[in-house]
Amino acid sequence: MWGSAEALNRERIRKAEEVKRYQKYIFEVKQTLKDFRKDKQEWSPQGGLMQESGKVVLTAIGINGVNFLFKFGAWLHTGSHSMFSECLHSLADTVNQLIIAYGIHISSKQANNDHPYGYSNMRYVTSLISGVGIFFAGAGLSVYHGITGFYNPDPIGSFYWAFYVLGGSLLSESATLMVAVNSIKKGALKQDMSFWEYVKRGQDPSVNVVLLEDLAAVLGVGVAGSCMAIASYLNSPIPDAIGSLLVGGLLGAVASFIIYTNSGALVGRSIPSVCIQQINSELERDLMIRAVHDVKGIDMGSGLVRYKAEVDFDGKELTRSYLEKQDFETLLEEIQKIKQYDEMETFLLKHGENIVDLLGAEIDRIEKDLRKRHPEVRHCDLELL
Repeated sequence: MWGSAEALNRERIRKAEEVKRYQKYIFEVKQTLKDFRKDKQEWSPQGGLMQESGKVVLTAIGINGVNFLFKFGAWLHTGSHSMFSECLHSLADTVNQLIIAYGIHISSKQANNDHPYGYSNMRYVTSLISGVGIFFAGAGLSVYHGITGFYNPDPIGSFYWAFYVLGGSLLSESATLMVAVNSIKKGALKQDMSFWEYVKRGQDPSVNVVLLEDLAAVLGVGVAGSCMAIASYLNSPIPDAIGSLLVGGLLGAVASFIIYTNSGALVGRSIPSVCIQQINSELERDLMIRAVHDVKGIDMGSGLVRYKAEVDFDGKELTRSYLEKQDFETLLEEIQKIKQYDEMETFLLKHGENIVDLLGAEIDRIEKDLRKRHPEVRHCDLELL
């Protein structure tokens, strides 16, 4: 038929190359479909400034901006050191919350090739910047102004209008504080965590900053008002300067806590061991998995988790699952027709590729079930041992 052994060998080589090209094409098509499937399952980005956290921050920006303007006018009128500290406090809060709003906006961007895990950590970055700003701009200037009040005291003026401004500020800051508290209560309930644990772990860094800043603002207004009242009663600038120092110390404590929680999240923090053990036990109960090793559950921030594990698949169960999907009579006929090496190679290539495809499908199934049971697991990386 071929005329010579050389022609036959050339034809065999040509067919072998065709088979390799076909297999490569099938692999690329299946990989494309798998990537498409994963893209379709990928989480949509967070809602940005229109979600609850964003609304809390925007509300805080508006209230703190108005408070700054009133406090600035009261400071110009009275020259009070405590009022100056409160003015700086509101200004620092407003600027910091604008930075946080920018971080929320960026965190809602879709993942891309440069940032395959998305931009959710931008909330922690901007919150960390906010904490540093509070520490240096708010606390530093307040302490400095309080110290200058000791060495260069100014005459005590009338604090009449300043008390009205502080009263209005107390009401508005309390309203923003309650909005932040309610938002954190909802988030803690959703994550099945206590209020303090939710705040300490920085699960929602944007609202966390609003909560702490407004808590410091409410306490700061009380401190400033009390010190101004004492200064007015004693007709001495010393209590007023002490109030500035106390407000600065309060801001420093809040800033230190914000820096601590956000830096810990950016470095990379494990999810609670109870959650890891629960996920591991669910995976090990799967028929296809014999054991799970080298597990890492990383908190990505904003309630999102990346789970990675090395999985020991049960080859026998995988083979049984494959055989259950085959027609045994057809399979036996294929085996009985094998007489030469080429026929054996073709048979093994065909079924070997199908078993590998089945393995990929099983991994997809396990990951999908895991995400369904644990919606917080945004990225699931299962590696075969």
